[in-house]
Amino acid sequence: MGGKLGAYLNDPKLFAQLKPEAQWEIEQSRHLDAASLYQASVYRSNVYRAFLRLFERFDFVLAPTAQVFPFDAELHWPKEVAGVKSDTYHRWMEIVTPFTLAGLPTLNVRAGFGEGGLPMGLQLAGPIHADLDVLRLGHAYDEACGWASHRPPVLV
Repeated sequence: MGGKLGAYLNDPKLFAQLKPEAQWEIEQSRHLDAASLYQASVYRSNVYRAFLRLFERFDFVLAPTAQVFPFDAELHWPKEVAGVKSDTYHRWMEIVTPFTLAGLPTLNVRAGFGEGGLPMGLQLAGPIHADLDVLRLGHAYDEACGWASHRPPVLV
């Protein structure tokens, strides 16, 4: 993010207009060096290879969409998940990271509703270039579960 938004650092008025999470991302990027970027690339490649091995045995991966149910829009992000304090805003949604790192085609489908009636999703992920298969599985899941007919409460 710092690369694309680094120009905001040179203009304090623009920087102040960014939400705190974007400011944090830019600030963190300033401390990256070539060795850190290389290690991140190695990590990403390892995640990708792990998924390649997984897809030798399984056609798809199913995972939650987030670690928490939807929260109040006034809250920037949950400061704690399952009693564990969050060190960054990423924690409430970090389950999406491996699929993003590996570049996998991933589809979110409904999984049900929490106590407040707000929805939770599941991620359906498939191997690289299996986008159509992921969409077909998502459609079959939706047809079988009938979640499309369920509606969350009206938000005021």
